[in-house]
Amino acid sequence: MNVPADARRSAIGKLTAVVEALGTERRIADIAAATGLAASTVHRILRELVALGWARDDGAHGYLLGARLLVLAGQASDRNTLSRIAHPILRDLCHRTGLTVHLGMLTGDEAVYVDKIEGRGSYHMRSRIGVAVPLHSTAIGKALLAAMHDEELNATLDRTGLAARTAHTITDRKRLCADLAEARRRGYAVDEEENELDTRCIAAGVIDHRGAPLGAVSISALAFELDRDLVDELAPLVVAAADAVSQAIGGAGRN
Repeated sequence: MNVPADARRSAIGKLTAVVEALGTERRIADIAAATGLAASTVHRILRELVALGWARDDGAHGYLLGARLLVLAGQASDRNTLSRIAHPILRDLCHRTGLTVHLGMLTGDEAVYVDKIEGRGSYHMRSRIGVAVPLHSTAIGKALLAAMHDEELNATLDRTGLAARTAHTITDRKRLCADLAEARRRGYAVDEEENELDTRCIAAGVIDHRGAPLGAVSISALAFELDRDLVDELAPLVVAAADAVSQAIGGAGRN
């Protein structure tokens, strides 16, 4: 005797499947197809979710994510929550590389350091938690810019300009956009002494549940310590850490 697939799944498994499907589907038939559950099972779960405030009727015979669930998702955008979730991942990245690790969060037209773990070297980075840094001249900032859609990117650069921070800062917009396109292609951005002389950084973006850039993870060191060969070696670790933070907050992942 064959047992229906949805009968073999736990109640929590069915609930989770329906909630995840609500991110892209609205109608009961589509949610049933996406989850492999019977339409009657989907309808019962949705009515329970509506009663809890985790889903809502869209007024057109469909359903949307509810306010309570969206509030929970939005809490990951709070800098204290993000730092708390990300800290073990940052600590592991610091252990693997021996370099200073930062977590920056997009705040308006700047990036703000919300966590920092000092590396094992004798030289300490001057950065501090709570300090805002430019987007165009830092690895964290460029990782955030690279994750933006063209319209948002252009509007941001219109507002901020490209002020020189060092002799290496990219101040030509066309050249910066080419650099961001390369960062988007390879999955990480590099600050080549563009914000502080003698300092090189690698960063990868943290993507939230909407697919938008929320922050970025970076490693930093003196330029002679973090040479270009080492950039190629360590960049995948930075990308993996940023992806882990994105996944931990329910992010949509890297495109």
